[in-house]
Amino acid sequence: MSEAKASGATSAGEVAVDSVEGSATRPRYRRILLKLSGEALLGTRQYGVDPNFCAFIAAQVAEVHGLGVQIGIVVGGGNIFRGLAAAAKGMDRATGDYIGMLATVMNALALQDALEKAGVQTRVMSAIGMNEVAEPYIRRRAVRHLEKGRVIILAAGTGNPYFTTDTAAALRAVEIGAEIILKATKVDGVYDSDPVTNPNAIRYERLTYSQVLAQRLRVLDATAVSLCMENDTPIIVFDLNKPQNITRVAVGETVGTLITGGSPA
Repeated sequence: MSEAKASGATSAGEVAVDSVEGSATRPRYRRILLKLSGEALLGTRQYGVDPNFCAFIAAQVAEVHGLGVQIGIVVGGGNIFRGLAAAAKGMDRATGDYIGMLATVMNALALQDALEKAGVQTRVMSAIGMNEVAEPYIRRRAVRHLEKGRVIILAAGTGNPYFTTDTAAALRAVEIGAEIILKATKVDGVYDSDPVTNPNAIRYERLTYSQVLAQRLRVLDATAVSLCMENDTPIIVFDLNKPQNITRVAVGETVGTLITGGSPA
């Protein structure tokens, strides 16, 4: 496992598979990276940010934070703007991606507001300089915020076009020494096909990085999965809409689909 991992990290082969002994006040992980899509902030809306759903997410994060878990969050911007979709309609791809990065900053500020209303000290850190609204992302400063008990929201992706926020989540997880990535979705794990359109879709309880890449399961983009594989960073894909799912993952319950470098179950 990479030396960047937080001290006391659990081996990836043992992550979130066995049942947890003791109470929920004993988290399994010391430091996690939560990946939220921009669509996660939509709630019941068709566009933009739903303050009520932001509050729902904030309450879950606050619960985990209260257990002593250090939390970094990477948020997407698809509820406001998608650079790839704009490029498909003729916009310059790099320009579209930069607009998408700005959308993630908007989402980060909305989520920061919800978290601070929930009593959680939060810092937004942007990969693109905008000092009036967010701190610049500096790895050592980010780690220091975590050590001081602050939640950090890492906005603007990697700061570079052509890289998704999934890749940004994998990169930031490695940089800050997160023990695991929690990929929040609208379904309860990874399926062999779209469970919305195929009622017979099969859900996987556990996968390897190689299987995700070979089967093109699209839970994260290939660059993000490859980066996690190279650094032995496990991923759990879970349903964000179920209350306390983030806490359940944090205390080691088997939730969603686990992706590691070990053999599949």
